[in-house]
Amino acid sequence: MVKGGTVYILTNKNKTTLYVGVTSDIRSRLREHLEKKYPRSFTSRYNLFLLIYMEHFSTIEEAIFREKYIKGKRRNWKENLIKSENPNWKDLGPEVLSW
Repeated sequence: MVKGGTVYILTNKNKTTLYVGVTSDIRSRLREHLEKKYPRSFTSRYNLFLLIYMEHFSTIEEAIFREKYIKGKRRNWKENLIKSENPNWKDLGPEVLSW
């Protein structure tokens, strides 16, 4: 069975820090971020829990490639990417968790 992947971006309530991640299970991964399962992680230390962007791929390899591409870009580019899909930076987490 081939598993797909999701690239996602999290931010904090003040939208001062961005985190780009990749996962094969966005619901489980988002729960881990919200519960601060890994307290010493970057997302836990900077309180990054608002899901503001996600992009789905048919394979995890495609998602990893896209994650690396996005991580290599400057913040301004990432902000434009987010605004192209989510202009108000609405938290998409509740929608994802209700799937």
